[in-house]
Parts: sequence; C-alpha cells; structure tokens
Amino acid sequence: MTEILYMKDNDSNYIKEFEARVVKTKDNYVVLDKTAFYAIGGGQPSDTGLLRWNGGESKVIEVTKKGIIKHHLEGGIPPDGTEVKGILDWDKRYGHMRMHTAQHIVSGVVFDEFGARTVGNQLYHDKARVDLHPIKLDEEDLTKIEKMANDIISQELEVSIYTETRAILLSSVDVERSNLDLIPEHIENLRVVNVKDFDICPCAGTHVRNTKELGKVNIIKKDNKGKERVRITYVLE
Repeated sequence: MTEILYMKDNDSNYIKEFEARVVKTKDNYVVLDKTAFYAIGGGQPSDTGLLRWNGGESKVIEVTKKGIIKHHLEGGIPPDGTEVKGILDWDKRYGHMRMHTAQHIVSGVVFDEFGARTVGNQLYHDKARVDLHPIKLDEEDLTKIEKMANDIISQELEVSIYTETRAILLSSVDVERSNLDLIPEHIENLRVVNVKDFDICPCAGTHVRNTKELGKVNIIKKDNKGKERVRITYVLE
C-alpha cells in the first residue's frame, strides 16, 4: 500500500522531505501512499518529524510496520485523500544512518577476528549497542576491535545499496557473517548493503554513502549478558 522511498538506493536514504497522499486514517495514525520515514525494526528506531498539509500540521511521533506502515501522529489527523508534506527530523535520521553503517563494520570485524556473530543490536542517534556470541572480550580485545574498525572507516569506502537474488548472494557471501541464514527462505530478492571490499549484508536499514561520514568508533562499555555473550556499546566521535 505504501511505497518506501528510501529502499531503492543509497541516495534515497538522504531524502529529508517528500510529498504524499493520505490513503487511510484512524484516530491516531495515517497511512500514506509513499513515505521516507523509517518504520521501527531491525534494532533501528523509527524516524520522527512532521506532517504538514493545507491548514494543519502534526508531529510524527513513531512509525510502525505490521502489515501496513502507520504514521502515528500527535495533533490533528488529515482526512483521506489529503495531500501532505513529510519532513524528517534529519539530525535523528542521519544519526541512525551513521550508527547503522558503523554497526556493520564492527560486526564484520568481530566475526572475522573472533568468529562471533551479532545476535542482537539496538541503534540510537548518538550511540549503539551490539550483542555478540559466542565470545569473551578483555580490554585488549576491545582496543583491537576499535582500531580495526577505524582502519576500515579511514579507507573512505563507498557504501552502496541494491537488490540482489538469494541465489547470487549464496554464492558470494558467508551466510553466517551476513546473517543470510536467518532470513526466511521464501524471500528471494533481498535489499543488500555493500560496504565496498569489506561487508555485503542483506539489510533494510538506512545508511550513509561513504565511511568517511562516520568519524571514529569509540567503545565506551562492555557488559557480559550470559554464557559467552557480550554486549558492547559504542559512540562515533
């Protein structure tokens, strides 16, 4: 029902404003024919921002996706058929983009060096956490992860987004490193995020165009979350 504007390629992740039409309304949300707002999922929070229309404006406080994409509003509800303008809270969206791309790099480093998978993650605009298993980490290991991640970032690698078939991905990626084995087998065409020469991973999240936009990874906390399960929290300087 809703065209997702940021899914096509990486340039579309940088859409800050867009025009759309209301196709369904309820007491506290609307459904649009198109959107650039990210719906909460995959450890990434939803975008927030504004909807404006002739004679009205409301805050978009959350976007959810369960069957349909709902834009939950604080304020008035525009009627069906209303032409609206969506305005993203860009600082928040861009923060999520930076943290998500950095997460792919950190997770890739950990898998390559320690053989541990990312089994959970939560992104915010100003920090992120990643759960890793099976692994044990000391301070020296954390320093090594930081350095390797920052070495990759400093190469100013292009980040591209495109659609690929499962069959082609199976022949070109490690299914555990990319978590391809966790995606239901009936999904044949996958949205892929490719950090050039380092990481290729199916992902529906939003990302930057180049690693030079990330700054430096700084791991600020480590928590043991069970047997051989470690959570690291990082910021980008």
